[in-house]
Amino acid sequence: MTELPSARGAEVGRRIGVGLMYGLWRPRVLGAWRVPTQGPVILAVNHSHNIDGPMVMGVAPRPTHFLIKKEAFVGPLDPFLLGIGQVKVDRDTPDRTAITQALGVLDGGGVLGIFPEGTRGEGDFASLRAGLAYFAVRSGAPVVPVAVLGSSGRPGRLIKALPPLRSRVDVVFGEPFQAGDGSGRRTRRALDEATGRIQKQLAAHLENARRLTGR
Repeated sequence: MTELPSARGAEVGRRIGVGLMYGLWRPRVLGAWRVPTQGPVILAVNHSHNIDGPMVMGVAPRPTHFLIKKEAFVGPLDPFLLGIGQVKVDRDTPDRTAITQALGVLDGGGVLGIFPEGTRGEGDFASLRAGLAYFAVRSGAPVVPVAVLGSSGRPGRLIKALPPLRSRVDVVFGEPFQAGDGSGRRTRRALDEATGRIQKQLAAHLENARRLTGR
């Protein structure tokens, strides 16, 4: 039987994230109240910088289990990420263990974090993988779009791979929505339609977040 990610570990991860993110940068969080306080939720986060995941973990109102590529689980990071309830995923094959763990998080009423673009890029939601649609339709969990803005601008002076210390990073949470059409169908066509629906919602949220923050 597949062991599910630790909910207690995710809470520890959230507390670590709060300390690090607010200690190193100046997050401005908008719309966190839109995240449902109970029940399963999927946070769909744009991804343009390595700190996007830790930033959302630190500022989200609930502990979050992120789907993270297995390549990140190297050396001491492997037991650490597993210990704080994160989900290791192999992006090159249908990873049954990761799928079971992710659905287990949602079935247990937890929060699953996903980078729907699948990899770090422009962070504009232009290219979505089908994984988000599958989890959303299969679980019935609402999707909350999350835009992280300001993390991928100029590099820091001390550490080039990180944004400048004490710089402002905006995190904007959008309105929750249902990805499915309400029929519960999980056919290829239904998932394709759900992916289109998701992309439209996420792109609109990102545009609104940029307007709201002036980014």
